[in-house]
Amino acid sequence: MPAIDQLKQCVALKEGFDPSGDNAFAVIKTSLDFRRLVEQVHRDFPAINESRVAFTTTDKDIIPEGLEYDPANDSFYLSSLYHQKILRIPHDGKVEDFAPNPKEHLLPVLGIRMDPSNGTIWSDSSDEDAGKSELLHFDRTGRLLDRYPSPENSKHEFNDLVVLRNGTIFLTDTIANTVYRFDVQTDNFTPVRTSRELLFPNGIALAGDEDVLYVADQLGVLRIDLKVGTSAEVDPGPHSTVAGIDGLYWHKGSLIAVQNGIGTPRVAAFRLSADGLHVVKTTVLANFLTTPTTGALRGDDFYFIVNSQVDNLNGPHILDITKLQPVRIAVVHLP
Repeated sequence: MPAIDQLKQCVALKEGFDPSGDNAFAVIKTSLDFRRLVEQVHRDFPAINESRVAFTTTDKDIIPEGLEYDPANDSFYLSSLYHQKILRIPHDGKVEDFAPNPKEHLLPVLGIRMDPSNGTIWSDSSDEDAGKSELLHFDRTGRLLDRYPSPENSKHEFNDLVVLRNGTIFLTDTIANTVYRFDVQTDNFTPVRTSRELLFPNGIALAGDEDVLYVADQLGVLRIDLKVGTSAEVDPGPHSTVAGIDGLYWHKGSLIAVQNGIGTPRVAAFRLSADGLHVVKTTVLANFLTTPTTGALRGDDFYFIVNSQVDNLNGPHILDITKLQPVRIAVVHLP
């Protein structure tokens, strides 16, 4: 069977790929060969969970995608794809509306980032089916300050973003396979040149000095030198992979990743070499997860969405309301 043969090749690499949690293999999951492959993967990569649940929402149909931490008020911001709005989670854990949708008619909301210069909030919003996207800007009360539509030359899906101290924004466009630089002074989206073509870019992280950008796509991670405009592939090292990353974050010389494109999702820390081009150590922090998407740093703790339930959403419709569960936000202390 071709599928089993290809899976054997993947498993033999021992890079962390686990087909057991991927619905793409549903038709062969009952076969003996598939079960043996999964058993081998679980011997090579046993269950790890260094996290604990920090918050649980009351509402089940949020279908969150983005998460951000605001140190000024010790709160988290959580985006909702289904309700097309942003929620706030104060330190007491009680979820409240921050930027409700009905008034502004927002598109589904994805990545969220604080502006380090003034504490305002930027967010990506996208309608994947229509190919429309907007970059949104909110003040600290949740009032919409401005909205910037995507270029009209093709379909777009603004996904995740980072904000520099000077106000410049870099964001990933998953449908257009592009990273954009957004200049708030001119309202222009400028494509960023990369050393190879991107395949569904998603997670994006800014190194501490703001001179380096890391961009994740289905194939791996690119390191982009913002000073000279060059980019290069990050080498994952033996028996490791940086492919299939959704949420991507920089923490003290490591990339913290929510990997949900490698079969069964996991959260991992990738310690980088001094030049930022090689993974010298991979630490799995939590695996055997369901539908994690993104996270947020709070000091040396990483908070992440455990069960976004995005697989239960088709455009504006929830497929099966009986399968919805309260959304869990977990936290793990970083190595």
